[in-house]
Amino acid sequence: MSRRMNATGTLVVPVLAWVTYIFLMAPSLIVVPISFGSGTELQFPPRDLSVDLYRQFFTDPSWWGALTQSLFVALCVTVLTTAITVPAAYALNRARLPGTGLWKALAMGPLLVPMIVLALGLYLQLAPYGMLNRTVTVVLTHSMLAIPFMMVSVSASLRHLDPAYEQVCLIMGASKATIFFRVVLPQLKSGIAGGALFAFLISLDEVIVSYFITGPETETLPVKMFSALRWEISPVIAAVSTLLTVVSLVLALAMMRLERKGQAT
Repeated sequence: MSRRMNATGTLVVPVLAWVTYIFLMAPSLIVVPISFGSGTELQFPPRDLSVDLYRQFFTDPSWWGALTQSLFVALCVTVLTTAITVPAAYALNRARLPGTGLWKALAMGPLLVPMIVLALGLYLQLAPYGMLNRTVTVVLTHSMLAIPFMMVSVSASLRHLDPAYEQVCLIMGASKATIFFRVVLPQLKSGIAGGALFAFLISLDEVIVSYFITGPETETLPVKMFSALRWEISPVIAAVSTLLTVVSLVLALAMMRLERKGQAT
């Protein structure tokens, strides 16, 4: 009896997993063919196959400008988040600081607050000081949202790093800065790379907070897509969605590869 139950469980779990994957992928399987259509309407299946929608995207200054802004902000967020979170995670996991639990909770705080509440609070705080519609504001805000994910990735790598290596280097006369840059960082490269990819994707896909703090000069691609869906049904959105799906898939595969390398190491 127990063998039958185990066999049934072994069969049911993969089936449920595949059903869930198909359910989640179904919208993409519809959007991708639509992106290769033509005309001014969203049609599935498309009547004619072409790359007109992609041509419109890359030739329209408003779409191309939003993409450029999103990529620039995402790169800045990745660099800033890495520079802040890596030393902070190392200090919180290695140093015996008072209130370490509180600092870790504050670092994970953005995950605990509903995004719409966070967006409204940022708007009310930044608007009186004229800080809206500025690229630096968007970078700082996205970095705040990405820090928890980078913190989790780096902290997980630190838990697999034996502190004995650092103690041996300290006994041999190496400075703490030398130990951090020449011993710790090389062993955290997979966790840092994974966290950096997370930060890039979070910034590239963020729409709710960006909608409150951006303007015509700082409009990101997700905000542009949201506005296009709200005020006009442009078929170019299908091409943009397909491009973002491909980028997200490539980065997700890269993160999986980095995670496997980290586990092997």
